[in-house]
Amino acid sequence: MPGVFNIASIVEVLWAFLKLGLRSFGGPIAHIGYFRQEFVVHRRWLEDSAFSDLVALCQFLPGPASSQVGFSIGLMRAGYWGGLAAWVGFTLPSAAALVLFADGVSALRGPAATGLSHGLALVAVAIVAQAVWGMARTLCPDGRRASIACAAFMIVLLGASSMSQIAAILFGGMAGLWLCRSAASAPAAALAVPVSRGAALVSLAIFSALTVTAILLQGARLPPGVALFNAFYRSGALVFGGGHVVLPLLRDAFVMPGWISDAAFLAGYGAAQAVPGPLFSFAAYLGAAVDPRFHGLVGAALGLIGIFMPGMLILIAALPFWGTLRARADAQALMRGINASVVGLLAAALYDPVWSRSVTTPADAAVALLGFALLTFWRAPPLLVVVLGALAGMGLALAP
Repeated sequence: MPGVFNIASIVEVLWAFLKLGLRSFGGPIAHIGYFRQEFVVHRRWLEDSAFSDLVALCQFLPGPASSQVGFSIGLMRAGYWGGLAAWVGFTLPSAAALVLFADGVSALRGPAATGLSHGLALVAVAIVAQAVWGMARTLCPDGRRASIACAAFMIVLLGASSMSQIAAILFGGMAGLWLCRSAASAPAAALAVPVSRGAALVSLAIFSALTVTAILLQGARLPPGVALFNAFYRSGALVFGGGHVVLPLLRDAFVMPGWISDAAFLAGYGAAQAVPGPLFSFAAYLGAAVDPRFHGLVGAALGLIGIFMPGMLILIAALPFWGTLRARADAQALMRGINASVVGLLAAALYDPVWSRSVTTPADAAVALLGFALLTFWRAPPLLVVVLGALAGMGLALAP
C-alpha cells in the first residue's frame, strides 16, 4: 500500500528515478514524456488518465512541474518516503554534475564543449517533439480538443511571457467546460494519494507562512545561510509556467545584489541545459558558487532544498482535494480542456525556445529529425539518441 513504509517499494522508486535522472535530457517538457513512457507505458504504475490529471494539476501550481509530477508518482507508489526517493533519484545526478561544474567551469570551454552543448540541444528538439506527438494523440483525439490545443499554442506564442502560459491553461479549462461536455469518456479511477486533508491543510499553512515571510524579508540584512535559503525559496515559490521561468527570478535574486557575476550566472545556466534531470538543479550550481562561506555541498543543499520546497508543499496541499474535484462531471470537462491546452503549451515550447534557439542550419534540422525518427518510429533508447546527438553536435562544431 502506498501509505505504508515499505523499504522495497522505496528502493524501487529510488532506482527507477535515478536511472531517469541519469538520462533525462531535454528539460521539463521532455521529462513529462519520459515519465509517461516509463511509468504509464512500461511499468504501468498508473493509468494514462491519472497521469494526465497529475500533469494538469502540476501545470497549475507554482514550482517545477516535471519534478512535482515525479514526486507525485513516488508518493502514490511508496508514500512520503517514496516521494522523497523520487525527488532525490531524479535530482541527484544533475545536481552533482553542476556542483562539479562550479568547481571546474574553466575546463569546459572551446569548440568541443560548445558543440557538445549544441548537440544536446538538438536532442532536446527530438525528445520534446516525441512528447508532443504522443500526448497529442492521447489528449486531443477530436476536433474540439485539437482546436483548444491550437488556441493555447497561439496564446503562448503571441503572449511571449510566463503569464501567457497561465492564461492558456485557464482558457483551456473554460473552453473545456463549454465544448467538451459531450466528449464521451469513462470515469477515471481515483488517484491513490496517501495524503490526508489534515496533512494537506498543514502543508498549505507552512507554504503560505514561508512564502509571505520570504517576500517580506527580501532585501533585509540576514545571516548568510538564511539569506541564501530565502532567495532560493522566494524564487521557487513565485515560478509559474515551468523551469525556464525561474531564470529571471534567480538572476534578480543573485546577480542584481552582486552575489555572483552575470557571466558566471549565465555559464552555470548554460551548463544546466547540458545535463539530465530537472532544470531547477541550477540551484545547486548557484549555491556552490555564490559565496565562499557556503561553497560546495552545503550551499548546493541549501539551494536545492530552498528552490524545490515550495513546489512540493503546495503540491501536497492540493493532491487530496484534486481527486474530489476531478470526479465531478463539470470537472471532467474542465480537465479535458486543460489537458488539450497542455498539448498546446508543449507545442509552443517545441517551437520556442526548443526549436528556434537550437536549429539554425540544415544540418541541425537533420540531426533533430533523425533523433525524432529514432525515438518515435524505431523505439531507440533515449540514451543512444543523446550520445549520437552529442557526437553530432561536436562533429559539426569541429568541422572546418
